[in-house]
Amino acid sequence: MRFSLFRRRKRGAVSPPLVTAARAAPAHLPLTAPPADPLTEWRLYDALRASVPVIDAAIRKIVRLTGGFRLTVPAGHEAAQTLLDRFSHTVPVNASGVSLQLFADQMLDSLLTYGNAAGELLTDADGAPAALLTAHPAVLAVRTEAPDRCGFALRTEDGKERPLAAPERILYAALDPPAGAVCGVSVLRGLPAVSEILLKIFASVGQNYERAGNIRYAVTYRPDRDAAPFAKAHAEEIAAAWKDGINAAKYGEVRDFVAVGDVDIKVIGAENQLFDTNIPVRQLLEQIISKLSIPPFLLGFSWATTERMSTQQADILTSELEYFRRILTPLLRRIGEAVLTGAGYPLEPAVEWDSINLQDERELAEARLKNAQAQEIELRNAAAE
Repeated sequence: MRFSLFRRRKRGAVSPPLVTAARAAPAHLPLTAPPADPLTEWRLYDALRASVPVIDAAIRKIVRLTGGFRLTVPAGHEAAQTLLDRFSHTVPVNASGVSLQLFADQMLDSLLTYGNAAGELLTDADGAPAALLTAHPAVLAVRTEAPDRCGFALRTEDGKERPLAAPERILYAALDPPAGAVCGVSVLRGLPAVSEILLKIFASVGQNYERAGNIRYAVTYRPDRDAAPFAKAHAEEIAAAWKDGINAAKYGEVRDFVAVGDVDIKVIGAENQLFDTNIPVRQLLEQIISKLSIPPFLLGFSWATTERMSTQQADILTSELEYFRRILTPLLRRIGEAVLTGAGYPLEPAVEWDSINLQDERELAEARLKNAQAQEIELRNAAAE
């Protein structure tokens, strides 16, 4: 889509944003609540990320591992390339951010969490791109306007929709939308029920340690027949001596407790052992991590694995990151095209992504080397024949 409304870039006032609502704060919502509508489902995902740290950590790692990029133009257009580089490094994002990379990271975070990402390209008085804005997808109503085009409207607080003055400035992306739909699906779909069980286990462990984790003692004194008249006084002396011994331990002083008669000391709850939660917690975490497509070792889980298995998990993650890049690339190209068109350059930019890691580059280089050696051997054999 060409931005014909962008002519020349001049300094001036930035046009007011169409979407001004910030990300909604996570609401207190049970994780098992059925999502009656998209807004309820998105609040559910906010609560999920706030309640289960491993889910929030996995999404943040995916965003960081997706890597950086650069907008490029064909060779021979140095001025246009300089313009793109300067815009990518200095464009304001929301009220406190800077750089096109930050905009892409926030859009990807929204895509993973909600399945949809909404943004806006703000312009100055002359219609040239001046800033970028990201917003919670709940403020944007999306519907099919034509077989090849989406329609946008601003969703107000009372649930109504208000038309946008410049819908061509909206930047929208959807993750894995079902056939015929314009709204995407979050990677967190299917995890609320599993996470609810996990949180119940953690809550039970906390309650058990509150009851039995802090050791308490039961001191029982059974006086004989001769000491029965003095049982109360003896019990008070035993209690005072026991209390002094416990308090002295706080300051590193060891005091022995000496009593005469039948005195029994037991730890309250020592007969009841805590349940071993390693197996159920690991089973639930495996379900969560498999849904997020993150290798366990990236999240600090030292589960038994082999080097070959780790390599395969890294390859799977690489393919997932490449898929997320393909979703973001059209948005970034559209922004770059608007910048070039506004400055008078009729060029189509390209998005060059950084290598995900050096290990991939090394393996590709080794593969090319082996293919070249095999081809050389085949050529020698053919020449000998």
